Amino acid sequence: MQNSAQRDGLLLISRILLSSLFLIMGWIKLTGFDVTVGYMHSLHTPLPTLAAVIAIIVELGGGLAILLGIFVTPIALLLAVYTIITALIGHQFWTMSGMMRYDMLIHFYKNFSLAGGLIALSLAGSGRYALLKKKAS
Repeated sequence: MQNSAQRDGLLLISRILLSSLFLIMGWIKLTGFDVTVGYMHSLHTPLPTLAAVIAIIVELGGGLAILLGIFVTPIALLLAVYTIITALIGHQFWTMSGMMRYDMLIHFYKNFSLAGGLIALSLAGSGRYALLKKKAS
């Protein structure tokens, strides 16, 4: 059984680990914006430039919010939905074969697993190491 300090420390570690992917990928999308737009276009995403901007805002903004513990419950749920949507749009393994199929299969289920972790985080909350904590009722 964990005490409160252990629980809060583990929630902080969870937030750091879960946010890292969004922060890194959001930064890569931002610094390689033209490549990101090209990728969106290759996926036949409507309005690829707007889609790239939305992806950057969601990933950097959501990742930073989770990291800092700001509005963790709604942001984690938003990122869970976003992650499932990106799996369905960007990792369509069922349309591929060979090693590309295997690679996209891994990414697809990684996204679903990540969404599960985000849903769990939304239920657990940010813990005490957060900028905006939910007040006890």
